[in-house]
Amino acid sequence: MKQLLPVEPLAGERARPADFIYEPSPQAVLNELLPRYVETTTDLMGFEATIPDGPSFIAVWSALFQNGIYDFSTNSPSPRILDCGANIGLSCLFFKQRYPDSRITAFEPDPKIFAYLKGFVAHAKLSDIELVPKGVWSSATNLSFYSEGSDGGRICCIGAPPAKVIEIQTVRLRDYLCEPIDFLKIDIEGAETEVIIDCADSLEYVNRLFVEYHSFIAQPQTLDQILTVLRHAGFRVQIHPGMKAEKPFLDVFDHRDRPHGSGDQNEKRSRSSAGCAESVSSQRSGLCRNRRFREKK
Repeated sequence: MKQLLPVEPLAGERARPADFIYEPSPQAVLNELLPRYVETTTDLMGFEATIPDGPSFIAVWSALFQNGIYDFSTNSPSPRILDCGANIGLSCLFFKQRYPDSRITAFEPDPKIFAYLKGFVAHAKLSDIELVPKGVWSSATNLSFYSEGSDGGRICCIGAPPAKVIEIQTVRLRDYLCEPIDFLKIDIEGAETEVIIDCADSLEYVNRLFVEYHSFIAQPQTLDQILTVLRHAGFRVQIHPGMKAEKPFLDVFDHRDRPHGSGDQNEKRSRSSAGCAESVSSQRSGLCRNRRFREKK
């Protein structure tokens, strides 16, 4: 058995340096108790849920049900919600707990994860949810997809193991923005910029928008493009860091070419070695120009 915490010395005994004491981080303990990509079941709010990955399940549960990152208020008794990147269904459960009569369309392109989503919704007895086994994109087409096995599947397949790259079908999200949308959630692992730009002139139908922005190494960062679209659409924005480098000039990966003749090996570029995620929450501003579907303050 590992000693996780420092041991109190006996009375009268002089304390010795505790450099032999092993104190793992909470994440290390979690990874040991719940290894990644191992299917398990858990009792959840009166039903049994089967999940593909324990650590990501706990992280998402904490973000939704403890931190309330998707919580919102509305005057509608049955708010219309689009859940892009529904994964196994925790977001659907949260929305239904908050608004039992909400009308949800949930998109999940990974066939393995979609099976978990379908079972989760059935076991939780969630009604009035349309489950769509497709990804959202700027067009209805077929695309290569990295089936990561948990919550990290994505259309961007750079660096993905070839054995885990599959083909998926997509829908054009813009085609769904033809009615008032109370809440639009977009967590699609790197495809968000393409989708938001394509939806730019249809965002007038959206009252509240949550976007999880992803940045990957060796690829241009495009958060500014998302913010520009949202500003022109009349949204006010809040940005919350998801993953961040505690030491931004050390915990980075330099993928830019240095100028010819540069010998400064200590020069660092602000590029994360593991990518990063930012939560972009936005809603209609009380100061923006009036729009047909903007909720009145």
